Amino acid sequence: MTPRRAATLVAAGALVVGLGWLMFSFLERRLSAPTPDAEPVAPVAETPAAVGPHIAAMLYFVSEDGTLLEGRSMDVPLRDSPAAQARALIEAQLAATPPEPLTRAVPEGVSVRGVFLTGRDDAYVDLDGTFVSALPGGSHNELMATYAIVSVLTTNLTPVARVQILIDGREVETLTGHVDLREPLRKNEGLIRVP
Repeated sequence: MTPRRAATLVAAGALVVGLGWLMFSFLERRLSAPTPDAEPVAPVAETPAAVGPHIAAMLYFVSEDGTLLEGRSMDVPLRDSPAAQARALIEAQLAATPPEPLTRAVPEGVSVRGVFLTGRDDAYVDLDGTFVSALPGGSHNELMATYAIVSVLTTNLTPVARVQILIDGREVETLTGHVDLREPLRKNEGLIRVP
């Protein structure tokens, strides 16, 4: 092929691409322009669950009889690192509305200050003080709240075998005097009801 013929082919290709782009731009503007008799359409609000890739994760809620945790599969945003995925799982656990007839295991209004993975199968979950102050009294409520946090990570994140809960950046002995939090906790299968 001669250089002149090659240049002609390149120019023709560029012309075709340019014409295609112009035609696409014209049609896009034409189709998106409102017609005189059309009613304005309100933009659809996207919920966080509707944006981006997701995974099906097991979140934990208190059973109807109040004695055990029950897992339910829910969509959780997919993140690009284990630590970011761990945080997304904890945030989902804190924000999720329990399906009927289950109830929340963790108090409402708790926020995540940080989630850290050690590389030794341990995760540290730093929650704000609301986790303690809004927790209903009693050892059973403390047990359910603690193990909902532990279980959501140990179930859904392979590198995590144990979870330690921190409050406002500090290690605590317990939340309200019942569950020992001085060491990272393993998932307690005896507290989980399989549906």
